[in-house]
Amino acid sequence: MRIGELAAAVGVTTRTLRHYHHLGLLPEPERRPNGYRDYGLRHAVVLARIRRLTELGLGLAEVRDVLADDAGRDLAEVLAELDDDLARQETAIRERRARLRALLADAEAGRLPVEGPVSPELAALFGDLDRGSKGRPESPMAAKDREIIALLDTAAPPEERERLLSALGSFAGEPGAVDRAHEAYALLDELVDADPGDPRVDEAAELLASCLPDSALDGLGIGNVGEEHSFMRAFLDDFAPAQAEAIRRTMRLLVQRHAGGAR
Repeated sequence: MRIGELAAAVGVTTRTLRHYHHLGLLPEPERRPNGYRDYGLRHAVVLARIRRLTELGLGLAEVRDVLADDAGRDLAEVLAELDDDLARQETAIRERRARLRALLADAEAGRLPVEGPVSPELAALFGDLDRGSKGRPESPMAAKDREIIALLDTAAPPEERERLLSALGSFAGEPGAVDRAHEAYALLDELVDADPGDPRVDEAAELLASCLPDSALDGLGIGNVGEEHSFMRAFLDDFAPAQAEAIRRTMRLLVQRHAGGAR
């Protein structure tokens, strides 16, 4: 059989067959005097076995182990590992579907965050913030703050994310903190066209700093990221000059407070 005939007989493409040759999964026959390779039944048997193994979900490295002539990994061992992996995937899919059902229920009830799907913990926190905003005009600064929190919730390593959520939970549970936060958002909104020297900048910084209890400072990593850090520069660049200055002063106030509490 020629390469196209072998590929058609087993139900793969010639490109796939050549790839298996390249990886050493399927030995290449010698070329005949006419320049063509002549494949035999043994090649078809091996190729069919490769196809069956890949259809089960084995990677090509695992297929190579199974096909190895030098007593490589036992097929039963590889299949057991594959079964364990599929079980983990099945569990993950069930969890994702449960999360999707919850999101759909939130959407039907009008509770889906405008930031899109976020973690259940963050959705609960946003719910607390939403309850504190009833009767207030929509704040661009509040929306931006939620976007940044959602970014950190997505991108932070697990331990940092846990500390962040704990800190935000401490903030949300502090009496009057949510109301003060919305007052700070409104003041920051007013600073969108202001000069960085506007006296309201200090007022906004002090109000923002007062929103965070001491218990939240460690979780937020206060003092760990300086203003010259690339992420912090990108963060501040996203605000109007007076707003960015208010946030800088807030951070300095929090660093001072944290340092004083650590003594």
